[in-house]
Amino acid sequence: MYAIVETGGKQYRVCEGDVISVEKLDAEVGTKVELDKVLLLGEGDDLKIGTPYIEGAAVTAEVVEVGKAKKVMIFKYKNKKDYRKKQGHRQPYTMLKIESLEK
Repeated sequence: MYAIVETGGKQYRVCEGDVISVEKLDAEVGTKVELDKVLLLGEGDDLKIGTPYIEGAAVTAEVVEVGKAKKVMIFKYKNKKDYRKKQGHRQPYTMLKIESLEK
């Protein structure tokens, strides 16, 4: 059985035991998080599709890690104008381990 959940403006396909990296959530390592924006749940003929979400469905996950991704360099310049701008960005993330899918 799998589910499609929405968090941080993105959608993820998850099964029990999966580890996913999502946009930063306000939770500490070791706490349980409930994702209640479930778009699709089930498998095969037993498939429930929400409009837009399934009422009463939830995905329970445990926070495994909170950190920052690798640095991405942004370099802007204008040809022949002596304009150069170098900037770096590290996107914060939360790593979740999916524990259960509830109908």
